[in-house]
Amino acid sequence: MRDSLTKKMPERDIDIFSCLQCGYCRNVCPAYGQFGWESNTPRGKMFAIRASKSGMPLMDMVTPGVKLGPEFFERLYHCTSCGACDEVCHVNIHLSNLWEEMKEWMIYEKGMKPKPAHRALYDRICDPKKRNPFHDDKDPGKDSLEKRGAWLPPDVKLSDKPEVLFFAGCTSSYRLQPLAQASVRILAKADVPFTILGSDEWCCGSPLLRTGQTDVVKKELAKHNVDVIMKKGAGTVVTACAGCYNTLRGDYPKIVGKLPFKLYHITEYMDKLLKEKKLVFTKEIKKKVVYHDPCHLGRHAGVYDAPRNVLKAIPGLTLLEMERNRNKSRCCGGGGGFRIGYTDISEDIAVERVKEAKATGAELIVTPCPFCVVNLNAGAKKAGIDIKTVDLGQLVMQAL
Repeated sequence: MRDSLTKKMPERDIDIFSCLQCGYCRNVCPAYGQFGWESNTPRGKMFAIRASKSGMPLMDMVTPGVKLGPEFFERLYHCTSCGACDEVCHVNIHLSNLWEEMKEWMIYEKGMKPKPAHRALYDRICDPKKRNPFHDDKDPGKDSLEKRGAWLPPDVKLSDKPEVLFFAGCTSSYRLQPLAQASVRILAKADVPFTILGSDEWCCGSPLLRTGQTDVVKKELAKHNVDVIMKKGAGTVVTACAGCYNTLRGDYPKIVGKLPFKLYHITEYMDKLLKEKKLVFTKEIKKKVVYHDPCHLGRHAGVYDAPRNVLKAIPGLTLLEMERNRNKSRCCGGGGGFRIGYTDISEDIAVERVKEAKATGAELIVTPCPFCVVNLNAGAKKAGIDIKTVDLGQLVMQAL
């Protein structure tokens, strides 16, 4: 079931030996900005791969016999999966995908062991009583599968004939329930017949795909989630998690084939509802807000306008932009399994983004990604910066 990089090497050789070693990727890499070693950069990792292969070009002969061992494996995880390197690559190498493939190859073909924190994610997601990456030492039952739909507000009614299925995702189900609650209240306000999966919903698999632990996603998770979605009879799936959206949109078709339903991020669906006059704002929010583009929604999925359209439609709201925005946006540091593996460094990356946001004069940072909400707030707290990051859906609910 797994996609061995060994079999892909001829195809990847084109990318590997096309690298110009120009260093543009180094300038935008948030991990390099913290670690400071060339081996942490996309250019450095690409150099190591080239130097390890036979038939390397003359310019690389200064380092013959390089082995892709434990140190290189560790460097692969010094990556937030932000995709900024992809944006600036002059020869259009999909570097972020390559790092994921390399992790997978080194785990399944070379026998490398994931970091303990990442292996713990795997064990929890594989646990038939959990199917999510979270664990609470004080209350182990808090994150059980049977409680996955407990976030649903009692006054929100599900439809027996839904047009939409709301895929909540793990973080909104177990840690940031107000995000999921805001999303379904928005659907209810627009009179959209919808339902949820509850305990039938399993982790989408994003944490495992980003950390190279792909087997259970390809064998179980993707097929299960698609099957239970189809049983609900909804022709449209909406999710408020950038990670879930990117995984369903970009990874699932490679595993199960073309998706048998339409897929929207909640910001895209809200934009659609506003244009159809099914969603109408009735309250002013007189605040200056700055929008942060989540990497998995922006660079990876190309969704830039929809969330901004929603914010611009809120009466009284002033939308500001950071210097680095849209496809040039700076990562919050929370993606790709990076936060759980390198928490302090992840928050240091967030500090830099929060400083950039504060410099705009904004009163709030707004983003439609639960990971960005968590990490940017952690960065603000660490740096003592007085600015809060809020979920876009929660802000929308205030205006309805």
